Amino acid sequence: MRLSAVALRAAGAAWRECFPLQGRDVARWFPGHMAKGLKKMQSSLKLVDCVIEVHDARIPLSGRNPLFQETLGLKPHLLVLNKMDLADLTEQRKIQQHLAGEGLKHVIFTNCIKDENIKQIIPKVIELVGSSYRYHRSENLDYCILVVGVPNVGKSSLINSLRRQHLRTGKAARVGGEPGITRAVMSRVQVCERPLIFVMDTPGVLAPRIGSVETGLKLALCGTVLDHLVGEETMADYLLYTLNRHQLFGYVQHYGLDGASDDIEHVLKRVALRLRKTRKVKVLTGTGDVNVVQPNYSAAAHDFLRTFRSGLFGPVMLDCDVLQDCPAADTDSAPAAWQMASRTSCGQSV
Repeated sequence: MRLSAVALRAAGAAWRECFPLQGRDVARWFPGHMAKGLKKMQSSLKLVDCVIEVHDARIPLSGRNPLFQETLGLKPHLLVLNKMDLADLTEQRKIQQHLAGEGLKHVIFTNCIKDENIKQIIPKVIELVGSSYRYHRSENLDYCILVVGVPNVGKSSLINSLRRQHLRTGKAARVGGEPGITRAVMSRVQVCERPLIFVMDTPGVLAPRIGSVETGLKLALCGTVLDHLVGEETMADYLLYTLNRHQLFGYVQHYGLDGASDDIEHVLKRVALRLRKTRKVKVLTGTGDVNVVQPNYSAAAHDFLRTFRSGLFGPVMLDCDVLQDCPAADTDSAPAAWQMASRTSCGQSV
């Protein structure tokens, strides 16, 4: 739901131009024990023909682990941007241009829940492997794919979707709505009969150092870390800032609010009251303790995030600023350009 510029001026709306990031330590949000998983992936390279990297389509230019390309780059690389149903892909062509500027020329957008575009993956893998040297696997009749990505982007869902499409069978990999479901590099799982193709699922591995607090917040909104490590109210505030700045007012319609607001306390209060999420708090007065009913802001923030992740606010592109501010990614300087353009928030610490 979008409001016209005229309506916004009439309502006197003034959205925040930047989000305060001072004092936020992004290093504390992300676990530092993921190097072990990457080493196991490297040791598995001799067994695979192709690497499929899965990432969230809502942040196509943010938060990907650069070590995947650096350490696994000897093998053909396919980037799958999953959860396309939750992403605003109006600028899909521009996204692909930026990624091509980073050397990622093979990109497929998917929705693993509904198996959208899944049938494109196996033919693309066969094409990539067929045009590359297979080293010591040249005599193998089967293909093996390593599936990698940051946590909770749908790696296991992709494997299950491939099996549904090509084997007409059920789940082989556990899936969940939070990071950390896949704990270790697993044994090979068949996903196709003709040709014979196996995949290996892997645990999510984040970059050893997140480039900026804002990138960390985007990753958190997409569920790559447990919410309590960042703080649900902080995440809800950044989400509100993003939605308002890009005139995405689906939350107003969803919760039946009187209008859009840039005050997270006001919005969460209205959400809590609408959902009847309240709690009793004892207040000490001159005449004794009095029970006061207050809005449950934590419960409201939890529902605000859950509703966004379910797509009920409508499709959202969290990298909208990056796409708007950057030139076309057809030069060698494109990666640096979009990284610089993303640093637009107040008090950013890197």
